[in-house]
Amino acid sequence: MPLIRFVREARDVECYPGENLREVALREGIALYGIKGVLGNCGGCGQCITCFVEVPEDTSAAALSPRTGVEDQKLRNRPPNWRLACQALVQESLVVLTRPQVGLQGKEAAFATALAEPLAAGPIAWPQPPQAGDEPDEPIASEQLAGEPEDAGYGAAPEPRASTTGD
Repeated sequence: MPLIRFVREARDVECYPGENLREVALREGIALYGIKGVLGNCGGCGQCITCFVEVPEDTSAAALSPRTGVEDQKLRNRPPNWRLACQALVQESLVVLTRPQVGLQGKEAAFATALAEPLAAGPIAWPQPPQAGDEPDEPIASEQLAGEPEDAGYGAAPEPRASTTGD
């Protein structure tokens, strides 16, 4: 699986090929937004331009999907290695700096350190869904099932209430 190395957060996160970079970051608790983005992001539509990320200039062009028309328009006055996380699909392992607009002291050294450690090979593939007729590896015992006793389903009669009138 591709590996995303988040430089500012010093975290490596695995994802499946083709996953949206914004969705992966948010799922993993990565602080993708500054205060403006926290208060008013567009939810991944590419309209608010608050989910900036920076990838090192020598990153493979195949690591992320090509820039979209939305990115070309919204990032026309930004460095060419900035992307909108909501528009980028991860294809191969890469290094990412979140919130590049706020800067990072020693950014070049941080990128160099992050790139010096090998990244996992990718992509592998999405897991295959089970086929019809496939049986689970181990049968599920009834005591492993969480929930109500067998006779208390939607069609079960309600329990009688205790009388409060003193009868």
